[in-house]
Amino acid sequence: MKRIGIEVNGVLRDTIGKFKQLYEKHMIENYEAENSNQTFSLDLSGNTILDEVEESFEYKITLPVDSLDLKNHFSFKSDEELYDFMFEDFPMQLFGHAGSCETYSFNDLNEFYTKNRDNYEIYIVSDEIGKSKPATLFFLSKFGCLIENIKFYSTTTIDQMWEKIDVLLTANPDLIENHPDNTIVVQYVTDYNKSINTKHKIDSLKDFDELINNIEL
Repeated sequence: MKRIGIEVNGVLRDTIGKFKQLYEKHMIENYEAENSNQTFSLDLSGNTILDEVEESFEYKITLPVDSLDLKNHFSFKSDEELYDFMFEDFPMQLFGHAGSCETYSFNDLNEFYTKNRDNYEIYIVSDEIGKSKPATLFFLSKFGCLIENIKFYSTTTIDQMWEKIDVLLTANPDLIENHPDNTIVVQYVTDYNKSINTKHKIDSLKDFDELINNIEL
Protein backbone atom coordinates (compact mmCIF):
# COMPACT_ATOMS: atom_id res chain seq x y z
CA MET A 1 0.00 0.00 0.00
CA LYS A 2 1.42 3.39 -1.03
CA ARG A 3 1.98 5.98 1.69
CA ILE A 4 0.96 9.64 1.42
CA GLY A 5 2.30 12.42 3.65
CA ILE A 6 0.52 15.75 4.09
CA GLU A 7 2.58 18.47 5.72
CA VAL A 8 1.17 20.81 8.35
CA ASN A 9 3.04 24.08 7.80
CA GLY A 10 1.90 25.96 4.72
CA VAL A 11 -0.60 23.29 3.67
CA LEU A 12 -2.88 22.97 6.69
CA ARG A 13 -1.59 25.65 9.08
CA ASP A 14 -1.03 29.31 8.22
CA THR A 15 2.09 29.51 10.34
CA ILE A 16 3.51 32.55 8.54
CA GLY A 17 0.29 34.52 8.97
CA LYS A 18 0.20 33.79 12.70
CA PHE A 19 3.90 34.58 13.04
CA LYS A 20 3.33 38.01 11.46
CA GLN A 21 0.41 38.70 13.81
CA LEU A 22 2.40 37.76 16.92
CA TYR A 23 5.45 39.69 15.76
CA GLU A 24 3.46 42.86 15.18
CA LYS A 25 1.89 42.62 18.63
CA HIS A 26 4.76 41.46 20.81
CA MET A 27 7.83 42.82 19.05
CA ILE A 28 6.74 46.00 17.26
CA GLU A 29 3.80 47.37 19.27
CA ASN A 30 5.01 46.33 22.72
CA TYR A 31 8.59 47.38 22.06
CA GLU A 32 7.53 50.80 20.78
CA ALA A 33 5.29 51.28 23.82
CA GLU A 34 8.05 50.32 26.24
CA ASN A 35 10.47 52.76 24.63
CA SER A 36 8.13 55.68 23.94
CA ASN A 37 8.38 57.37 27.35
CA GLN A 38 11.02 60.07 27.47
CA THR A 39 12.78 60.60 30.80
CA PHE A 40 14.03 63.91 32.16
CA SER A 41 16.42 64.95 34.90
CA LEU A 42 17.95 68.12 36.36
CA ASP A 43 21.46 69.34 35.57
CA LEU A 44 23.71 70.91 38.18
CA SER A 45 22.09 74.30 37.59
CA GLY A 46 18.60 72.94 38.12
CA ASN A 47 17.65 73.01 34.46
CA THR A 48 15.52 70.19 33.04
CA ILE A 49 17.28 68.11 30.39
CA LEU A 50 16.18 65.14 28.27
CA ASP A 51 18.06 62.04 29.30
CA GLU A 52 20.09 60.35 26.59
CA VAL A 53 18.29 57.30 25.29
CA GLU A 54 20.38 54.44 24.02
CA GLU A 55 19.75 53.90 20.31
CA SER A 56 17.25 51.08 20.08
CA PHE A 57 17.04 48.13 17.73
CA GLU A 58 14.33 48.49 15.08
CA TYR A 59 11.87 45.65 14.89
CA LYS A 60 10.31 45.70 11.44
CA ILE A 61 8.69 43.51 8.81
CA THR A 62 9.96 43.39 5.24
CA LEU A 63 7.22 42.37 2.82
CA PRO A 64 6.41 40.31 0.87
CA VAL A 65 7.22 37.19 2.84
CA ASP A 66 8.40 35.23 -0.19
CA SER A 67 10.82 32.85 1.52
CA LEU A 68 10.93 30.70 4.64
CA ASP A 69 14.08 32.43 5.88
CA LEU A 70 12.19 34.41 8.50
CA LYS A 71 15.13 36.65 9.41
CA ASN A 72 14.96 38.08 5.88
CA HIS A 73 11.47 39.38 6.64
CA PHE A 74 11.25 39.83 10.43
CA SER A 75 14.13 41.59 12.14
CA PHE A 76 15.59 39.99 15.26
CA LYS A 77 18.71 40.85 17.19
CA SER A 78 20.04 37.30 16.86
CA ASP A 79 19.17 33.76 15.86
CA GLU A 80 18.71 33.02 19.55
CA GLU A 81 16.05 35.71 19.88
CA LEU A 82 14.17 34.27 16.90
CA TYR A 83 14.39 30.76 18.38
CA ASP A 84 13.13 31.97 21.77
CA PHE A 85 10.26 33.85 20.11
CA MET A 86 9.08 30.72 18.31
CA PHE A 87 9.85 27.87 20.68
CA GLU A 88 10.09 29.39 24.17
CA ASP A 89 7.93 32.50 24.37
CA PHE A 90 5.00 31.81 22.03
CA PRO A 91 4.98 28.17 20.85
CA MET A 92 1.32 27.54 21.75
CA GLN A 93 0.13 30.84 20.31
CA LEU A 94 2.12 30.28 17.12
CA PHE A 95 1.77 26.56 16.46
CA GLY A 96 -1.39 25.80 18.42
CA HIS A 97 -3.59 28.79 17.70
CA ALA A 98 -2.68 29.58 14.09
CA GLY A 99 -5.48 29.50 11.57
CA SER A 100 -5.88 27.02 8.74
CA CYS A 101 -4.53 27.90 5.30
CA GLU A 102 -7.99 27.71 3.75
CA THR A 103 -11.44 28.13 5.24
CA TYR A 104 -12.26 24.47 4.63
CA SER A 105 -8.79 22.93 4.91
CA PHE A 106 -9.77 20.30 7.45
CA ASN A 107 -13.11 19.51 5.86
CA ASP A 108 -11.22 18.76 2.63
CA LEU A 109 -8.49 16.88 4.52
CA ASN A 110 -10.94 14.64 6.38
CA GLU A 111 -12.92 14.01 3.21
CA PHE A 112 -9.72 12.98 1.43
CA TYR A 113 -8.83 10.70 4.33
CA THR A 114 -12.18 8.92 4.56
CA LYS A 115 -12.29 8.46 0.79
CA ASN A 116 -8.74 7.14 0.41
CA ARG A 117 -7.79 5.45 3.70
CA ASP A 118 -8.51 1.97 2.29
CA ASN A 119 -6.21 2.58 -0.68
CA TYR A 120 -3.32 4.47 0.94
CA GLU A 121 -1.57 4.86 4.26
CA ILE A 122 -2.06 8.54 5.04
CA TYR A 123 0.27 10.46 7.35
CA ILE A 124 0.39 13.94 8.80
CA VAL A 125 4.04 15.06 8.75
CA SER A 126 5.50 18.18 10.31
CA ASP A 127 8.86 19.77 11.01
CA GLU A 128 8.65 20.31 14.79
CA ILE A 129 10.99 20.66 17.73
CA GLY A 130 10.51 21.08 21.46
CA LYS A 131 7.31 22.75 22.58
CA SER A 132 5.98 23.05 19.05
CA LYS A 133 5.13 19.32 19.14
CA PRO A 134 2.34 19.47 21.77
CA ALA A 135 1.18 22.77 20.28
CA THR A 136 0.83 21.11 16.86
CA LEU A 137 -1.09 18.21 18.38
CA PHE A 138 -3.45 20.80 19.88
CA PHE A 139 -3.79 22.49 16.48
CA LEU A 140 -4.71 19.21 14.78
CA SER A 141 -7.14 18.33 17.55
CA LYS A 142 -8.73 21.79 17.52
CA PHE A 143 -9.58 21.48 13.85
CA GLY A 144 -10.79 17.89 14.18
CA CYS A 145 -8.11 16.12 12.15
CA LEU A 146 -9.11 12.45 11.68
CA ILE A 147 -5.74 11.14 10.50
CA GLU A 148 -4.17 8.96 13.18
CA ASN A 149 -0.67 8.61 11.70
CA ILE A 150 1.44 11.61 12.73
CA LYS A 151 5.17 11.86 12.04
CA PHE A 152 7.22 14.71 13.48
CA TYR A 153 10.68 15.24 12.04
CA SER A 154 13.59 17.67 12.33
CA THR A 155 16.71 18.38 10.31
CA THR A 156 18.38 15.42 11.99
CA THR A 157 15.50 12.97 11.49
CA ILE A 158 14.23 14.05 8.07
CA ASP A 159 15.54 10.87 6.43
CA GLN A 160 13.23 8.85 8.66
CA MET A 161 10.31 10.94 7.43
CA TRP A 162 11.19 10.25 3.79
CA GLU A 163 11.39 6.53 4.55
CA LYS A 164 7.79 6.64 5.79
CA ILE A 165 6.17 8.02 2.64
CA ASP A 166 6.00 7.64 -1.13
CA VAL A 167 4.18 10.90 -1.90
CA LEU A 168 4.52 14.19 0.01
CA LEU A 169 2.21 17.18 -0.27
CA THR A 170 4.23 20.16 0.93
CA ALA A 171 4.71 23.92 0.55
CA ASN A 172 8.34 23.84 1.74
CA PRO A 173 10.65 24.93 -1.12
CA ASP A 174 13.56 22.89 0.21
CA LEU A 175 11.51 19.69 0.29
CA ILE A 176 10.02 20.43 -3.14
CA GLU A 177 13.45 20.82 -4.71
CA ASN A 178 15.37 18.26 -2.65
CA HIS A 179 13.75 14.90 -2.13
CA PRO A 180 14.70 11.26 -2.69
CA ASP A 181 14.43 10.06 -6.28
CA ASN A 182 11.93 7.39 -5.30
CA THR A 183 9.56 9.93 -3.71
CA ILE A 184 6.93 12.02 -5.51
CA VAL A 185 6.41 15.58 -4.27
CA VAL A 186 3.24 17.56 -4.82
CA GLN A 187 3.65 21.33 -4.47
CA TYR A 188 1.03 23.28 -2.55
CA VAL A 189 1.51 26.69 -4.16
CA THR A 190 2.26 29.64 -1.85
CA ASP A 191 3.89 33.06 -2.11
CA TYR A 192 7.21 31.60 -1.00
CA ASN A 193 7.36 28.73 -3.49
CA LYS A 194 5.44 29.94 -6.54
CA SER A 195 8.66 30.55 -8.49
CA ILE A 196 9.41 26.81 -8.40
CA ASN A 197 8.24 24.83 -11.39
CA THR A 198 7.23 21.27 -10.54
CA LYS A 199 5.37 18.53 -12.35
CA HIS A 200 2.70 18.10 -9.69
CA LYS A 201 1.12 21.13 -7.98
CA ILE A 202 -2.18 22.28 -6.51
CA ASP A 203 -3.58 25.63 -5.39
CA SER A 204 -6.18 24.19 -3.03
CA LEU A 205 -6.35 21.10 -0.85
CA LYS A 206 -9.64 20.03 -2.42
CA ASP A 207 -7.74 19.41 -5.68
CA PHE A 208 -5.40 16.86 -4.07
CA ASP A 209 -7.79 13.94 -4.40
CA GLU A 210 -8.14 14.30 -8.17
CA LEU A 211 -4.42 14.82 -8.61
CA ILE A 212 -3.38 11.83 -6.52
CA ASN A 213 -5.64 9.56 -8.54
CA ASN A 214 -4.02 10.75 -11.76
CA ILE A 215 -0.45 10.20 -10.54
CA GLU A 216 1.06 6.88 -11.47
CA LEU A 217 2.27 5.51 -8.13
